[in-house]
Amino acid sequence: MENLFVGLITFFVLIALLAIIGYQLMCLADLEFDYTDPYYDSASRVNKVAVPEFLVQAVFCFVCLSTGQVFLCFMSLPHLHYNIKLYRTKTHLVDVTEIFNNRLNWEKKQRLFKFGYLILIFVVFLSRLICTLGIDDY
Repeated sequence: MENLFVGLITFFVLIALLAIIGYQLMCLADLEFDYTDPYYDSASRVNKVAVPEFLVQAVFCFVCLSTGQVFLCFMSLPHLHYNIKLYRTKTHLVDVTEIFNNRLNWEKKQRLFKFGYLILIFVVFLSRLICTLGIDDY
């Protein structure tokens, strides 16, 4: 039963991380197609969830490490390292004045890569969870 509880906690943290990055992608797509105020509104929406994304990623690594899912922790460490590097160099926020100078495509590609990487982690997590729950039944 504890494997199911640990799996659910990890599942919800991972879903929260995917939702945050999906929200950022939607805001950047709105910015690209001029559905919102091109400068301040979209940039402020993306910037509001940048630091919480980093915190949820750190929580995900900590939860994986503390619950014995070392493989998932090692899979998510490059993403965490990249986020820490962005935060230290102060490039984690979307600059309102530079967003249309070829920066919008870079920001979208960066978040699409993060989203794809998290989908890969999600698939590995689900397969390991199903195998673990299948072994517990016998």
